Amino acid sequence: MKFLLLVLLLLAAFWIWNNGRRRPDDSATPKQGADRAAPAQDMVACEICSVHLPRSDAVTGGDGRLYCSAEHRLRGGS
Repeated sequence: MKFLLLVLLLLAAFWIWNNGRRRPDDSATPKQGADRAAPAQDMVACEICSVHLPRSDAVTGGDGRLYCSAEHRLRGGS
């Protein structure tokens, strides 16, 4: 009976010690590159309404001014 109790105590101590030093599971951490944010883009303001938008989405007028839409480009006189 003492031997069984000693074995159970040693197993419990080993289990506690092993759980304390175990590294986090790889499945719990996001995969590398999976949650990367998109690269930063230049933000510009519309000449008419001052809305900020990425340069790649802006409409360029004939004089080089940037607008948020074709309607605002026409309203700006370009």
